[in-house]
Amino acid sequence: MDDETQLQVPRSFVELCLREGSGKPCASRAHIELRHEFCEDLAQLLSGRARELRADLGITDEDVLERMHQGLLQADSGLDAREAWWVRMRLRELLEHFPRG
Repeated sequence: MDDETQLQVPRSFVELCLREGSGKPCASRAHIELRHEFCEDLAQLLSGRARELRADLGITDEDVLERMHQGLLQADSGLDAREAWWVRMRLRELLEHFPRG
């Protein structure tokens, strides 16, 4: 694979894959890119639902994020705990782009 044609994976996501005490990833670049794409797509998909919950229930962004995070931690989500946390943080960023109206 040509590195110049690959998606830019944010450092915050790459850090999920680093071996403790080492700067080396515990997975291949291709695997990290696939996992990042999955997590980013999931965050984008969930952002619409998060905005709906925020409006429909009249709850804070933190409440929405906590509820969604609990769902992401379920075994059938396809995420490990670190990825679930990253999706939560990405959702926070996405919600900030759509303040309450």
